[in-house]
Amino acid sequence: MFEGLFKIKPLLWALLGAMVLLAVFLIKSPENKKFNTKKITMASLCIALSFVLSYIKIFKLPQGGSITLGSLMPLFIFAYIYGARDGIMAGAVYGIMQFIQEPYIVHWSQVMIDYPLAFGALGLAGLSKKSLPLGILLGGTGRLFFHVISGVVFFGSYAPEGQNVLIYSLVYNLTYLLPDLLLCVVIAFITQFKNAINRLKTQNV
Repeated sequence: MFEGLFKIKPLLWALLGAMVLLAVFLIKSPENKKFNTKKITMASLCIALSFVLSYIKIFKLPQGGSITLGSLMPLFIFAYIYGARDGIMAGAVYGIMQFIQEPYIVHWSQVMIDYPLAFGALGLAGLSKKSLPLGILLGGTGRLFFHVISGVVFFGSYAPEGQNVLIYSLVYNLTYLLPDLLLCVVIAFITQFKNAINRLKTQNV
């Protein structure tokens, strides 16, 4: 399950380390009470944590996609605290990092759809101001939308003969996205976790 961690490229480890160091520097900075500084700190930590968790894989599908150990949770939390706009930006950065680590290129538009757009859509979780579980479903649906489009346009040839390409893409992507999202929703309903996130939101907004 943890073997994926050893496959992360040195460049990405360096980038993750730089993000964490930036966060530590900003936390200790005398200006750390400023909103933007807090936001950058939180974004750096959440992106780095999500990226590392994404390589702790419970199950991996042959044509791409995997079930992870709640790797999207930090990004959902960031979007929930700071809103959809900042959440989309953080998700897009995360998507670009995923592309650098494991590039899968069919066409330049497929790259845009499957990486910055799909992962950026996770930031839609920020549209839900009072319910993190609802935000998780919104962000997850946004990501699913883009992956399904990509599947229909660029990977329809993988569909079994006679099967509707849209249904194939939807089912395939739900196979790994749904368990990932349900795990995040379950975590979000844990009382202690929910209270901690709400306190964090109050302190940062």
